[in-house]
Amino acid sequence: QVQLVESGGGSVQSGGSLRLSCATSGYLTESYSMAWFRQAPGKEREGVASIDSYSSTRYAASVKGRFTISQDKAKNTLYLQMNSLKPDDTAMYYCAAAPQVNTPSLWPGAFGYWGQGTQVTVSP
Repeated sequence: QVQLVESGGGSVQSGGSLRLSCATSGYLTESYSMAWFRQAPGKEREGVASIDSYSSTRYAASVKGRFTISQDKAKNTLYLQMNSLKPDDTAMYYCAAAPQVNTPSLWPGAFGYWGQGTQVTVSP
């Protein structure tokens, strides 16, 4: 079992920055993929950024160059640094884990463990 707890969401103005954190506990296999997803009201869940156990990364086109995913294995924590935020980035952001998936994935179906989400609101 893997438990994920997100933090760091909040309200910022357009152009601002936020850093999300996801604290991980429980057993995560040696090979894994972890990712950030987001879901805005009335929209489907969207993969934002992913990282695997080898620190290979993958980003959605809409956030590439603005968001950076990273991990601190010693602290069992996943991060998402979000810069140059736009109103379209407003959503609930979720952390997810996929044990034994050894490539960064943005497909929600690959992930069996999810956090409760943290809200990000970007005002114009």
